[in-house]
Amino acid sequence: MSLKSERRGIHVDQSELLCKKGCGYYGNPAWQGFCSKCWREEYHKARQKQIQEDWELAERLQREEEEAYASSQSTQGAQSLTFSKFEEKKTNEKTRKVTTVKKFFTASSRAGAKKVAQEKGVKQGQPGRERNADNILRDLKEIFTPSWELASPTEAEIQEAKAPSPSINRQASIETDRVSKEFIEFLKTYHKPGQDIYKQCKLFLDTMNHKRDLSIEEQSECAQDFYQNIAEKLQTRWKVPPEKVEKAMDQIEKYIMTRQYKYVFCPETTDDEKKDLAVQKRIRALHWVTPQMLCVPVNEEIPEVSDMVVKAITDIIEMDSKRVPRDKLACITKCSKHIFNAIKITKNEPASADDFLPTLIYIVLKGNPPRLQSNIQYITRFCNPSRLMTGEDGYYFTNLCCAVAFIEKLDAQSLNLSQEDFDRFMTGQTSPKKQESDSFSPDVCLGVKQMYKNLDLLSQLNERQERIVSEAKKLEKDLIDWTEGITKEVQDIVEKYPLEIKPKSQALAAIDSENVENDKLPPPLQPQVYAG
Repeated sequence: MSLKSERRGIHVDQSELLCKKGCGYYGNPAWQGFCSKCWREEYHKARQKQIQEDWELAERLQREEEEAYASSQSTQGAQSLTFSKFEEKKTNEKTRKVTTVKKFFTASSRAGAKKVAQEKGVKQGQPGRERNADNILRDLKEIFTPSWELASPTEAEIQEAKAPSPSINRQASIETDRVSKEFIEFLKTYHKPGQDIYKQCKLFLDTMNHKRDLSIEEQSECAQDFYQNIAEKLQTRWKVPPEKVEKAMDQIEKYIMTRQYKYVFCPETTDDEKKDLAVQKRIRALHWVTPQMLCVPVNEEIPEVSDMVVKAITDIIEMDSKRVPRDKLACITKCSKHIFNAIKITKNEPASADDFLPTLIYIVLKGNPPRLQSNIQYITRFCNPSRLMTGEDGYYFTNLCCAVAFIEKLDAQSLNLSQEDFDRFMTGQTSPKKQESDSFSPDVCLGVKQMYKNLDLLSQLNERQERIVSEAKKLEKDLIDWTEGITKEVQDIVEKYPLEIKPKSQALAAIDSENVENDKLPPPLQPQVYAG
């Protein structure tokens, strides 16, 4: 979905919220712009193509093994060693291919057990080469058969499903017990179909307990298959009226997801937590964004509007405390309705879609909801797809996904700022100017005016301090550079004109020291005093 930024504000064409296949349902970025229905169709097409290729590979391996086995019957002696190596090579190739297929296509527990038995038989050198190829085809058939066809409600499985797992009982919380009682009471109104629904739900929970080692995408696929399967049975087999089908699906989702929440919400095998931290860090860095930058048509000075904004923030934050995808969607819907009411009160006219999205972005930035990406992924993976495809829940959820995508890619152009100002705001060097007191309405109390004056004064002091610190650092750098420059010049002069210290010279000798006959000279005349 592309987001368009215009001078008048943030605008998203409503057609961009719909499935890009043109079916009329709401799309989702997690499904590459498709709705739930079209995404599953595209996914199954790609899956069937892969299944066909793997099936052809299995048949080719079987033919080659049969031909190799037939040729081995007509060769003896030295050729037996060659065939043994050929058989070992094919067996290794076959095992590797089957293992790869099982990793990609949700192998059932029975198929996994047969694989172990088959590998054990190969290691022990059991006879029956033709049986090995048949086992491959049988394993592939079980892997590629939908899980609900394998898990048909036979009597033995129903009896097994009646006995809940001891680990689930130990970990059951008060909320889980309450939801279970409410679900049983709800099913009593459906009489015989209610019993079948309960058995199917227990069977699904038992199946999910055995598939904890699968990826979260594969577990999500199992849940979506269950929703589709149970909805079809409600309408066709159990003849439930259409007005009751939606209520039944809501109760079924509430029952199973309350029990599965701790296992499928933000699992350790995904990068959901990493995305949560990245979004929270991004929102914190954008704390300076004002409603005017986003062209938000909401005046928080109006008490009623301010209350609506607070309620909207509370609802979007409360989403994280819910365990059922439908309840999380309900929080998003309540938040969105408070936003529409705030816009309506401010403008004295009904809000438009172009007004809603910027305000939703502002609410997300102001509230910074915890684990936002994890909640969005959880809803996408395990919510009843019919809720995300149509209705107000699907519309509001799609807008929330667009809001998060906009925040992740927000830039200077999106806020009608210069790149220089945007970078300064992001690095914390400065902040946008606060609202001037002169622009307040006369009804605003003096305390609010004084608060904004103080904030403006603190902002100016902060800018002044940052400017002084910046100049001080520049002066310090200049002094360091000057000192280094003088030192370098002195070193250059010393190197160019080195100081040479000569050794101490000897004392001067007498003038006639070189006269060797100076010993024969008469002594010097001595002054004499005569008395007159």
